[in-house]
Amino acid sequence: MSALDDEQRRQVAYWRSVPRGRPEHAEVPGPGQESVWDYPRPPRLERVGKSVRVEFAGQIVAETHDALRICETASPATYYLPVRDVQKDCLVPAGGSSLCEWKGAARYFHIDAGNARAERAAWGYDEPLAPFEALAGHVAIFAGRVDACFVGDARVIPQPGPFYGGWITPDLVGPWKGEPGTEHW
Repeated sequence: MSALDDEQRRQVAYWRSVPRGRPEHAEVPGPGQESVWDYPRPPRLERVGKSVRVEFAGQIVAETHDALRICETASPATYYLPVRDVQKDCLVPAGGSSLCEWKGAARYFHIDAGNARAERAAWGYDEPLAPFEALAGHVAIFAGRVDACFVGDARVIPQPGPFYGGWITPDLVGPWKGEPGTEHW
C-alpha cells in the first residue's frame, strides 16, 4: 500500500474489517442469474466478455469489448472501460477523490459531450492496489449520471444511492447496498 498515506492505510484497515453477512431476505438466483451475495469479499476482478456501451447527450461516448468488472459482496458489479475506448476529450478532470479499501485512491472526471456535462460521472485509479493493477488506464461510469449504459443488448439500471457505481443487469438479484438502511452492508 505504498501509494497511500498513514490515514488512508488506517481507513483501509477499518473498512476491510467490516463483515458482510448474507441477509435473510436475499433473493435466491434462478437459472442464468447471479446474486450479489455470492460475490466475494475481497472483490473479484474479471473480464466482461460482452460489449459495453455508454450514451450521453445523444452520442456514444464509450464503447468497448475489453471492459473489466469488479464483483464485490452486496453490490452490483462495477464496470471499468479502457480510457482508450472513451471518446477523445469526453473525460475532464473533476475535483475531489475517494478511497476504496481494496482498489486505493480514486480520482473523478466529468463527462462532456457537445454542450452537455455529466458532473463527476466517472472515476478511475491511477495507481490501483494489488491485485487490481489491471484497473490502471480504465474508468468506471455512474450509470445514473449519463443517458444510458448497456452490457451486451441489456440496458443497465443504476445502483441506488449517490455513492456506489454498480450496474444492475437483468441477470442480477439482490438486495444490494445503496438504498437507505443498507449503509451497514
